[in-house]
Amino acid sequence: METVNIHEAKTHLSRLLERAAKGESITIAKAGKPMAKLVPLEETPRKAVQRIGFMAGEGVIPDDIKTPFKDEIEDLFYGKT
Repeated sequence: METVNIHEAKTHLSRLLERAAKGESITIAKAGKPMAKLVPLEETPRKAVQRIGFMAGEGVIPDDIKTPFKDEIEDLFYGKT
């Protein structure tokens, strides 16, 4: 594992990132004291994506789906008639 100082890390960040992406671990130090570690990112397995429609037929969609509580909202604005 290589250690670089902050100035060098700032100057050569893209090169250090390329090296980390290839599997190297790099320690970034300030005045010789380790402050951070640049390590390759581990690939995480993706979860299976559920598809739209997996619950088809499991529920009921009301006829007024686009205007729920229409009567109640009108009552709030105009008062009960």
